[in-house]
Amino acid sequence: MGLLGLLVGLGLLVLFAFRGWSVLLLAPFAALIAALFGGEPLLANLTQVFMVNAAEFLAQFFPIFLLGAVFGKLMDDSGAVTSVAGFMAERLGERRVIPAVVLAGALVTYGGVSLFVAFFVIVPMARSLFRGASIPRRLIPAAIVLGTSTFTMSALPGTPSIQNAIPMPFFGTTPFAAPGLGIVGSLIMLGAGLWWLHRAEAAARRAGEGYGDDAEGAIEQAAADELVRERATTAREFDPAELQHGHRSERPSPVLNAMAPLVVVVTVNLLMSLVVLPRLDVSYLAERRFGDTTLAAVAGVWSVAVALAAAIVTTIALNWARLPVLRRTMDAGANASVLPAFSVASLVGFGAVVASLPAFTIVRDWVLAIEGGPLVSLAVATNILAALTGSASGGLTIALDALGPTYVELAARHGIDLALMHRVAVIGAGTLDILPHNGAVVSLLAICGLTHRDSYFDIVMVGIVTSLLALLAVIALGTALGSF
Repeated sequence: MGLLGLLVGLGLLVLFAFRGWSVLLLAPFAALIAALFGGEPLLANLTQVFMVNAAEFLAQFFPIFLLGAVFGKLMDDSGAVTSVAGFMAERLGERRVIPAVVLAGALVTYGGVSLFVAFFVIVPMARSLFRGASIPRRLIPAAIVLGTSTFTMSALPGTPSIQNAIPMPFFGTTPFAAPGLGIVGSLIMLGAGLWWLHRAEAAARRAGEGYGDDAEGAIEQAAADELVRERATTAREFDPAELQHGHRSERPSPVLNAMAPLVVVVTVNLLMSLVVLPRLDVSYLAERRFGDTTLAAVAGVWSVAVALAAAIVTTIALNWARLPVLRRTMDAGANASVLPAFSVASLVGFGAVVASLPAFTIVRDWVLAIEGGPLVSLAVATNILAALTGSASGGLTIALDALGPTYVELAARHGIDLALMHRVAVIGAGTLDILPHNGAVVSLLAICGLTHRDSYFDIVMVGIVTSLLALLAVIALGTALGSF
């Protein structure tokens, strides 16, 4: 009965989340269903397991949600994201439209701009470029997914994405874990994705397909759609509803002013991770009032938080004249972080209840028994949970909350570098999360005025297939050569 309850709870969570119900309601309800079937005390599971683990997630990662959303809103309202996207389009020209859209998305998201901010800015630019080059608009979502939701989310070393931050407290790693393998994985995703999109473009030209007709008002409708909002907030760290608040500058930021904060994010993140923090005396962290912890457990989050804070200051300083209502902009960014953070924390609470049930030992033993060793079983676990929840961050946290200590022990036993574990876990979470019910997919299609029938196959090819190829390559290279 316990295993049945686990499956029923998870099934209800996935079913109703896909229908647009709030995860804040669904996750505790599904957790209690699982506990009820397992004959476990309901109130104890709610207050002592669900809430405690959800609160621990917020305590660890809310600074990244908050600072990331504020930074994204400042970049949007100052016109910096628009400027970066326009710069890429101008430099690459009409004959390289697809790379222009892909690289524009990659540049802003690797620089720390929230995914949904990038969506609402890059989609209009992509429409204009694709229309001018007579490339079918059905390929726009795939090009944007490749640039924003693959290698810059999970593979590029130092990416400030929440997905790259989640394994750090578990494994004691930094955002730059396994940098060589991350670069190899990124090149595979980018190269294979561009190959597929150019192949699709060539086939469309041979068939005389052309751009097609735009869906008028799709962007405005998507921004106001509550169903899109509920799905979006479990997928990434920005509430799309807050894009309507604040005040977007009518003048794009000068390109150097727009690029500077992105450079600051990467540079400060690198310096904090590899130079500053390792040289600090942080023996005080062992005190009870600071959680009796270690630098390894907090250094990654500290690095990303300081990098985003420095980028926020840089953005304000360089674009002061374009932010006439700074308080409203920053308020909107702060508010945009709350619902996503609590939604993912609720998924974490659900996962903690499931992991505490006696029946979960069956699932754990099955995962650990997968042939191929710890790296393969870790990749399978993160893939499955990210697929079921439709959230890379939610699935990754559930997997590591339940199995993280076990994988640390297995890594020590098999001589596997924890940096390699980190990179495999993050890439694994960023593959099958891009299923039809994924909030980012649903939101992007709505913004583009397209349907799953129009564009989802190409999204699968550039978002799932390329990530799986990169994951296999990283596992193979890591097994043969170790972490580098």
